[in-house]
Amino acid sequence: MNITHASFVTLPVTDQDRALRFYRDVLGFEVTADLDMPQGRWLQVAPKGAQTVFTLSGPGMGDFEPGSTRGIMLVTTDVDADSARLAEAGVAVQGPDDLPWGRMASFRDPDGNRLMLLTEARS
Repeated sequence: MNITHASFVTLPVTDQDRALRFYRDVLGFEVTADLDMPQGRWLQVAPKGAQTVFTLSGPGMGDFEPGSTRGIMLVTTDVDADSARLAEAGVAVQGPDDLPWGRMASFRDPDGNRLMLLTEARS
């Protein structure tokens, strides 16, 4: 096997513009692609410098159910500060909590997709 990384993760959304505002304006992601395709809009965002991008998949772009994505872990250098910023933006945040692998919080995007923030434990 010669796999080097994941290219993209699909996040099914009902309204791509609303999702874009959340991922760009609240989470600080950058737009990496915004194209009109025959099936619909191909919209991708990512944290600055990330290899893996997130495709905000709207209606017509596959058989995906908005809000069905779970378990995406976003690594941060300061989960407490980022959790506070999310809360200030009106996002419900659970945690952060201390766990054996680090300090972690969870939240949902506007469509209910579940994401987590993690500041990894220092070895």
